[in-house]
Amino acid sequence: MNKLWAHFIAGCLAAVSTYAPAVEPPGVSAIVGATLVDLEGKAPIANAVVLVEGERIKAVGAAADIRVPANAEVIDASGTWLIPGLMNMHVHYGLVLPGKMAAELANETEAELALRMAAAARDSLQAGVTTIRSPGDQRHGDLALKKAIAKGYADGPRIFSAGKALAITGGHGSEADTTYFDGPYELMKAARLEISAGASWVKILISGGIATDGGGIAEALMTPEEINAVVDAAHRFGAKVAAHSGSPAATDIAVDAGVDSIEHGYFLDRKVLRKMKKHGTWLVPTIVVSQPATQPFFERIGSPQWYLQRRDSVGKDHWKALQTAIKEGVNIALGTDQLPSEPNDGTTATAREAQYYVEAGMTPLQALRSATIAPATMLGAEDEIGSLSAGKFADIVAVDRDPTEDIKALRNILLVMKGGKVYRNRLK
Repeated sequence: MNKLWAHFIAGCLAAVSTYAPAVEPPGVSAIVGATLVDLEGKAPIANAVVLVEGERIKAVGAAADIRVPANAEVIDASGTWLIPGLMNMHVHYGLVLPGKMAAELANETEAELALRMAAAARDSLQAGVTTIRSPGDQRHGDLALKKAIAKGYADGPRIFSAGKALAITGGHGSEADTTYFDGPYELMKAARLEISAGASWVKILISGGIATDGGGIAEALMTPEEINAVVDAAHRFGAKVAAHSGSPAATDIAVDAGVDSIEHGYFLDRKVLRKMKKHGTWLVPTIVVSQPATQPFFERIGSPQWYLQRRDSVGKDHWKALQTAIKEGVNIALGTDQLPSEPNDGTTATAREAQYYVEAGMTPLQALRSATIAPATMLGAEDEIGSLSAGKFADIVAVDRDPTEDIKALRNILLVMKGGKVYRNRLK
């Protein structure tokens, strides 16, 4: 069924793209005149040139050091600052939340889901996001979308997928009177099924969550044996494991088991955060979902009162956990749990998330790294994406001022290039 579903979705997206031809690599282009941000904290390069050949960066440096070929398409980005394409490590393109949103999408067909996800992917590029991780989505739609984007049938970011999230009976992500995966052997087999479907991550729901009415958010709901079984199964196949957790107790177990990333971390305390730092475990905070500026989003989707109460119950602790994680030097990769382009406090969810990190104690440079080279490192893809250097994919964003001085620069995306192709250009 999974293969049939993937072919069906790819077919739908192909039709929408008016029978898109095979992808032809872009030619030669050169972005000139901008200032190139250095992610290591060194001095930026003024009047820089980024030479792009096909999908990748050919050369980067000062204009005096790089010859621009006569046949290159020249993009004049004078007065702007160039940064790598942004990354968002917690995105559900098929997101359905309780309330009016769930009611409106209750009878959504697979074709409708595919088109909704494709639209969200296009919007992500407009927000400057060129890579996402999908930590569990519906009906393997993200895996099909990933294939469609690679074939040129749809426009969107690079997708690293966890397939469908693994839930336990009665736990977060479950529905009443429905049986899910229980015990280490069922969860081990479920993890293998997702990897077989094409997932490079496995997502487990080890504590309660905001969006499920039941199961304590701070409680450890999945057993140590279950968590260890999934980690062992995933790592044997070279896949990584992301754990939804708001619980210090559950996170403590997950870190010992070798889980690669903790999602949300609503109630994490200093003790477990120090353990995460020691083990190199990543935190993807999604702080934007629990803070007051998010209220208009919940109003738009018509959230029920119980859902709002659960959200409000974690807000202050979630903020404290983020502040502590930053102080303790925990590895942090940006993720929103909202669509990357979702309107939030006058900007996108992605830009607002980065701004929250600065408000919680990061420097602007650290926040920018959390949205670029840090996620690339977490994904194990730092040789391909995450910084602007020769040989890497030409995923490039231009903003109107230096984001290492003011992270609010991410609110004004002027140029977006992914794989050498321009998807947004407000320079002219």
